[in-house]
Amino acid sequence: MRITHRHIEVFRALMTAGSVTAAAQALFTSQPTVSRELARLEQLLGMPLFERVRGRLQPTAQALALFEEVQRSYVGLERIVSTAARLKQFAQGQLSLVCLPAFSHALLPGACARFVARHPGVGVAITQQESPYLEECLAAQSYDLGLSERDSAPAGTRQTLLLELDEVCVLPEGHPLLGKRMLQLKDFAGQHFISLAPDDPYRQLVDRLFDEQGVQRHQAVETHSAVSVCAMVKHGLGLAIVNPLTAMEQAGPDLAIRPLAVSIPFRVHLVQPLHRPANPLVDRFVQALREEVASLRGGLKRRPARAR
Repeated sequence: MRITHRHIEVFRALMTAGSVTAAAQALFTSQPTVSRELARLEQLLGMPLFERVRGRLQPTAQALALFEEVQRSYVGLERIVSTAARLKQFAQGQLSLVCLPAFSHALLPGACARFVARHPGVGVAITQQESPYLEECLAAQSYDLGLSERDSAPAGTRQTLLLELDEVCVLPEGHPLLGKRMLQLKDFAGQHFISLAPDDPYRQLVDRLFDEQGVQRHQAVETHSAVSVCAMVKHGLGLAIVNPLTAMEQAGPDLAIRPLAVSIPFRVHLVQPLHRPANPLVDRFVQALREEVASLRGGLKRRPARAR
């Protein structure tokens, strides 16, 4: 004969109720049944769990120690049941996202604020990855949702366009080109320029456009992220061309934005795995993303270009 869940259930009821009568009532069974199950448990354990003192059950030291472990197990079970109930109502759960670092700074904070306000019990886990590791994670079905700049979907995923805007120029406070409301490529001739890393697709596109126009810039600094590029610009090391999301997030008294006369498209795609179990929270988070995108579009249109 082995110890069963029923034995543990009876033991817990006795410990919490304090008597055989109360334990039987809590378990919707009879007093003889409770006494019988307790006797079997003590026999299987090879030690007494209760002593009778003045007609009442008194737990032994061993019973008290065992009860601590039983309580931990029951608390864990109750949490699982409670979590399952909340998940059924989408009131709590876990949503995992993977994205480029730029999106964790400039797009996801606002979307997360909208989402968490509506679903305060939900946890959102965000992982930052650069390409090609980002696409590898998505193809491996490791996340519920991804945000990518790539125009082609990774294997085993479907991709939807979330946002398309043009890249913009960012300039430090006091730069002579702030007198222009829109910049031509020729305006960059001889200017100190902050670039992304040489292997970045946007860096390669920008370099090609300048080469085609025969515009020579002075490459002052190159770095791997748009946030870092903007930080360099703020310190007066030069001007740069970056994505509009990061530009808006970093803009302030020491960093201004100007549109470009030439269109350099910047796209953000939603990427969802095809072979990962569906998470019902994804659609709700996508809605928050779309609302944040609409707000960012409006902010970019309203942002004044201060002539100097």
